[in-house]
Amino acid sequence: MGKQMTEMLKGTLEGIVLAILAARSAYGYEITARLRDEGFSDIAEGTVYALLVRIEQKGFVDVEKVPSEKGPPRKVYTLNAQGREFLEEFWTTWSFLADRIGQLREDGGK
Repeated sequence: MGKQMTEMLKGTLEGIVLAILAARSAYGYEITARLRDEGFSDIAEGTVYALLVRIEQKGFVDVEKVPSEKGPPRKVYTLNAQGREFLEEFWTTWSFLADRIGQLREDGGK
């Protein structure tokens, strides 16, 4: 991924992860795998885990420790009401920005 993509992702990755969790609960590795499946192949697991700590601290997710077949219990993240509210705001903001950027592109950057 180029530097520009990395910078753009910094501002949107939280919303992207919350969107993944809106579909179903998941643990860190599952989220990373889903991101890679969606084409975000250069995102490091450490980046995702740091983001999960932040969204947990913000109160956007509920966390349950589930026994793992290998190693320590896994933390499974579930989007809660506060997270859904934030995600809705994220999509509204995203739509606004995408519309404006699309208009600028159509106008030739004028």
